[in-house]
Amino acid sequence: MNGGIRWIGEHSTQRPSRRVPGMLGSISLTAARDIDTEDFLTSLGAEPLQLDEGHLYKDLRSVSLPDGVKTTEVSYAMYGTCGDWVYVLEDWGMATWYLHRVGGPSMPALSGMETICVSDNSEDPPSCIAHTTPEGPIVTVEFGEDTGHGSELDVALQETGAIFPTTLDLPWDEAALHQEQYLEKLPPAVFSAVGDYCGLSIDRADVEAGHLPLAVFFPLS
Repeated sequence: MNGGIRWIGEHSTQRPSRRVPGMLGSISLTAARDIDTEDFLTSLGAEPLQLDEGHLYKDLRSVSLPDGVKTTEVSYAMYGTCGDWVYVLEDWGMATWYLHRVGGPSMPALSGMETICVSDNSEDPPSCIAHTTPEGPIVTVEFGEDTGHGSELDVALQETGAIFPTTLDLPWDEAALHQEQYLEKLPPAVFSAVGDYCGLSIDRADVEAGHLPLAVFFPLS
């Protein structure tokens, strides 16, 4: 197995290619702990009947949508489990969980669950990490920041180099150059930290080939 999920960050600036049967570039990740897989997926807009059909992501074009539903009205994701976590991968520009976190319909099935989301936000930068635990509210930070709570996630972000170092004492031109160089390192570091914190390992070959199961997310009402 390809250890960890650092590879997702290494390809974060690569645009998705529909010539790839699965995903590689601009992937967003959402993971929830200690929740039934179907409950997690249906809370994001999946239909149980579609999940029961057992399609793989690479076969998404063969999936029939209900009458009156257009392909532009749904999003396609792949999912899996690792340890205590259920995870969802999407490459349409943003994580569905993040989309609803910032103003869409609520997802009551996820209330009281620990959820961590790394949203690409390529159409509406910046990329963000959102983390919620049963004990506290959702905390959302941009890449390069920690949550400020001194959590185990913050420790992981620090250890992987995912915290942007201060440039306040540098001249403007040096600070700008430093930021530009460091920004390239952030996505791999962020995904490394989240992978370490959650104990997630997702095989790149399976994702790129589309061998993980498919979930179709319909609009939440």
